[in-house]
Amino acid sequence: MTALSVVVVVGVVGGATGGGNGFLSRQNCAAPSLYGPVVNVSLTNMGGPLMGQRNGMMNGGAMRLTADRATVPGGKVSFLVTNGGSISHELVVLPLPADQVVGTRPIGGDARIDEAGSVGEASNTCAEGAGQGIVSGSSGWVTLTLAPGRYELVCNLPGHYGAGMYTQLTVS
Repeated sequence: MTALSVVVVVGVVGGATGGGNGFLSRQNCAAPSLYGPVVNVSLTNMGGPLMGQRNGMMNGGAMRLTADRATVPGGKVSFLVTNGGSISHELVVLPLPADQVVGTRPIGGDARIDEAGSVGEASNTCAEGAGQGIVSGSSGWVTLTLAPGRYELVCNLPGHYGAGMYTQLTVS
């Protein structure tokens, strides 16, 4: 019984030290003063291993991307993106054609959507712009100049869009 206990403890400690395994790896950081209206974007997931996958994508909206406002004026707009989930996420800003419904972009074989036409992203932990993803408990930010129209805010890491990580932003 003692040997079994030691094996279990070693297994748990070994799992907690690895990277990218769903354990929290918080890096608290503060964004600088951001220009223009600020859209606070929250990225979350249910936590734990990705279960219930079909064809490499999650079902049932197990992940969420939410914004604290649905409309902003045209011009410079800043996005402060906070990852409250247990795995890395990102924000990509895509124009949304007038005839398209949010959340209906085709998902490719790599479990991602086409980012052609992207106007920018926040995917850099504790920094501005593009990077390798915003780690759990951290933030990233970006300031973009947006023309009036509709935009889709998405997380485009594999499987995340299909799991519900999208919302609409209207620029007036």
